[in-house]
Amino acid sequence: MRTPERALAWLLRAVGTLDLCALVAVLMPRDWHARAHSLAGLGAIPDAPIVSYLTRSASSLYALYGALLLYLASDVVRYLGVVRFLALVAQAHALVLVAIDLDAGLPPWWIAAEGSVYLGWSGTVLWLVRRTARANG
Repeated sequence: MRTPERALAWLLRAVGTLDLCALVAVLMPRDWHARAHSLAGLGAIPDAPIVSYLTRSASSLYALYGALLLYLASDVVRYLGVVRFLALVAQAHALVLVAIDLDAGLPPWWIAAEGSVYLGWSGTVLWLVRRTARANG
């Protein structure tokens, strides 16, 4: 495997593994969610069924995405088109998340971190996709 392929596979595995950690939030008790919410400086979490549903379903989608990234990392050359597509969509998603965060009134540190991390990782993936495509002619 060539260097850009290796780096791309490593990055997909790293982000995929990190996203799979969201399974913890799917399974953890509500009081842990409340504690995490408070520790993030967001105050008391509302005790409503929709809040539990949204936190758990969003976490399960992150985990699903993580599993997909791990699968794609198994053969980055074969799945290069899908990886490129997901990275492009992630760039647009970063902007959508910033808009959602602003509308929700989240703290500036949250907004800056979420947007920049998504843009940074997806930009790096796009750069590695181009290098991998060139290396594999």
